[in-house]
Amino acid sequence: MQDRLPADSNDDDGADLESPFAAMSDVDTGQPAPKVFIKTFGCQMNVYDSERMNEALVAQGYSETSAIEDADLVILNTCHIREKAAEKVYSELGRVRKVKDARSAVGRETVVAVAGCVAQAEGAEIIARAPIVDLVVGPQSYHRLPELIDQAKTCSKSVVDTAFPEEKKFAHLPERAPSHRVTAFLTVQEGCDKFCTFCVVPYTRGMEYSRSVADVASEARKLTAGGVREITLLGQNVNAYHGQGPDGASWSLAQLIRHLAQIDGIERLRYTTSHPCDMSDDLIEAHGEEEKLMPYLHLPFQAGSDRILAAMNRKHTIKEYVDLVARIRAARPGIALSTDIIVGFPGETEAEFEETIALILEVGFAQAYSFKYSARPGTQAGKLDDQVPDVVKTDRLLRLQELLDRQQSAFNAHCVGQTLPVLFEKPGRRPGQLVGRSPYLQAVHAEAAPEVLGQIRPVEISGCGTNSLAGVICPA
Repeated sequence: MQDRLPADSNDDDGADLESPFAAMSDVDTGQPAPKVFIKTFGCQMNVYDSERMNEALVAQGYSETSAIEDADLVILNTCHIREKAAEKVYSELGRVRKVKDARSAVGRETVVAVAGCVAQAEGAEIIARAPIVDLVVGPQSYHRLPELIDQAKTCSKSVVDTAFPEEKKFAHLPERAPSHRVTAFLTVQEGCDKFCTFCVVPYTRGMEYSRSVADVASEARKLTAGGVREITLLGQNVNAYHGQGPDGASWSLAQLIRHLAQIDGIERLRYTTSHPCDMSDDLIEAHGEEEKLMPYLHLPFQAGSDRILAAMNRKHTIKEYVDLVARIRAARPGIALSTDIIVGFPGETEAEFEETIALILEVGFAQAYSFKYSARPGTQAGKLDDQVPDVVKTDRLLRLQELLDRQQSAFNAHCVGQTLPVLFEKPGRRPGQLVGRSPYLQAVHAEAAPEVLGQIRPVEISGCGTNSLAGVICPA
């Protein structure tokens, strides 16, 4: 699993939970609304989860703030994919402690919560390392935040909730609030049953679970009503989606995509992250047939050596991956591929690293996310003895990224002179400039009036960098 993406789900309607804040949210107490500050670490799914936590708290009377010094409640929504990501959380807690102490000195209470995958993986250890934390809540329990915060305020010791509750959290969250944005993430699947030996996801997010088609479609309609035009479907292993369809049968991701494409207002669909073993025939066909499904696919291979792939428990070979890419490109010529790559997995030799380089040269990627292997507590790979020295991993990563940067730059350069449909999302850094996304997920800068935001306009690409394109909107 990579440090970028990733979903949970429910198959029934479920009843709303009664919140301990429900009564006070309807009463004007004359007191200013408590403020919440949420900082998100890691993947797209954490971004989605933070949005849902914020919506749940706003529904109970909180208001969002971007200034941590004003926050009555501070939530760090965390990622545990790599050791560095986890240590960032503890570093951030050191800064939060200073804020909490300063507020306490003037009589202002601050509740500090750690949520997400670090919370799930480390639980009470967080309290031991950072006693300022009042609440630790795993990603499967954040629908209970109001109740847990109430406990944290009244309990004499810190509250830890890292269980995998039987109730389905999405059934107990409030309806999506208007996003007032052009693009949005939508979690459709969560957890993973693959048990790659380097990955903590099965331990922090649990087994695979897919939301029902009706639930996903309802949330998608709420998003489009607020102005969203592009939706990215999220899951730790999203193409393993198997939610209940309107006919009572289990639907595939391809069926879900075709269903969502019929919703008025949705103009673009994407999904991430995929596993090669779950790239089904109907999903490949959807890439060739569904116009709203963008020609961009994130398909991690992780390593270019069959021996290393077996040690990772990836359940596919390099030949199978290459053959799969050929089938996808036959269905959707010109599709842009991105991937995840780990260098320095335990026991990786220089020759095996060169096999990874060879695979990249053979396939060609428009974008890639590459990392040094980081041993995660509780994983099988973390127990192996033949760990690769960090200096070797660093050298390999630098060589790898140099090649990946060249490929990304070449893909972007190939777009110069083309006219691409761009969905404009936000103002640029310069006055009069807007930024949007091409079908291939590249950032595109162009001069345009503010009313162009939210529109898809043809843009003639006139220049490129490693990470973005520049162009001119074609006259109507």
